[in-house]
Amino acid sequence: MRRFFYVALILSLVFVAGWMASPALAQEGTGAGQALFLYTKYPSQVTEPGKTVSFPLTLKTDTKAQIVTLSMKALPDGWDATFRGSGRIIKAAYITPDKDVTVDLKLEPTGEVAAGEYHFVVLAEGDGIKVTLPLDLTVEEKLPPRLTFTTDLPTLKGSPTSTFRFNTTLKNEGDEDLDVNLIADAPPGFNVNFKLSGKDITSLPLEANGSKRITVEAKAFGLIPAGSYPLKVIAQGGDVQTELDLTIEVAGQPDLKVSGPDGRLSGEAYAGKESPIKVVVVNNGTAAAHNVELSASTPSGWKVTFDPKTIDAIPVGEQVEVTANIVPGEKAIAGDYIVTVRAKPAEGSNSSADFRITVRTSTLWGVIGVVVIAIAVGVVALAVARFGRR
Repeated sequence: MRRFFYVALILSLVFVAGWMASPALAQEGTGAGQALFLYTKYPSQVTEPGKTVSFPLTLKTDTKAQIVTLSMKALPDGWDATFRGSGRIIKAAYITPDKDVTVDLKLEPTGEVAAGEYHFVVLAEGDGIKVTLPLDLTVEEKLPPRLTFTTDLPTLKGSPTSTFRFNTTLKNEGDEDLDVNLIADAPPGFNVNFKLSGKDITSLPLEANGSKRITVEAKAFGLIPAGSYPLKVIAQGGDVQTELDLTIEVAGQPDLKVSGPDGRLSGEAYAGKESPIKVVVVNNGTAAAHNVELSASTPSGWKVTFDPKTIDAIPVGEQVEVTANIVPGEKAIAGDYIVTVRAKPAEGSNSSADFRITVRTSTLWGVIGVVVIAIAVGVVALAVARFGRR
């Protein structure tokens, strides 16, 4: 008797647990074991005004095959409900213990539905059993399309040869996905590119309430004057557009050129002797060149000194002439040699030019050669005169 009591108690607990875990409650029923279940994975949804909402419903039985009729026990004003199975409007479904049946409930507004919360109740009636399923629908006003373009550093400074990189954020603050086109209104003399994850782009998809980090790169075509240059970037998606104003600050930069007077890049020198050659340094840049240091690369054994060694300043558009004192090696033979002269400012890039230096034989050695030849001729003449008589 006690054993039978324990078995009955365990079976009762299992039944109660199964009843509490079911997604719908059997409100009425006749006969034991004739269970009917009605449930959906997402009983509460959010939508916007004017949209039709679908709730996939599942019907299940653990006992016998039966026909289950479907209806709405609670339907708010302004809404229409239809049940669909296999693409058709239905009123009932046939279910068996070995297979669940899926039915789509379509809730469609019949007019203008205000934002708010709406409660629905589905009623399923089987073989002596009724179950209900409450559903909640929240209607929210749709956010209008809106794009924003922002950056933490709208102004960048650099030289005429710098690449100006602006880190920006493009955000879609609406409830619809957008295909966004990127446009640059660049100042004259500048090229502008858009980059996403290191790749060049001209457009991109942007999800609703999503954002992307975009790099705006601007670089001048050539050497441009110092000054402030406005750059406007534009993002267009559908009927919405946003703009971002950026500024490029270009600092002046010297641009040196090394040459000789009248453009000549040649000179003469004698082995072991100092020979002065004039060197001209011109500043064609957009800022004065300061503390310009002069240096040279020479053949082995040569020496070059400059007067002056350092130029204090070369204003824009002006030139300074210096003297390069070149001393070829003692054993340098006659011929042409290359001496490279460089000018490097304190700020900016250096400039260089190759001078062709022609090394000539010393005049003293030429005189000695003439004397030697004259003596040799005299000795020969004297020898001929003396021995010729015999």
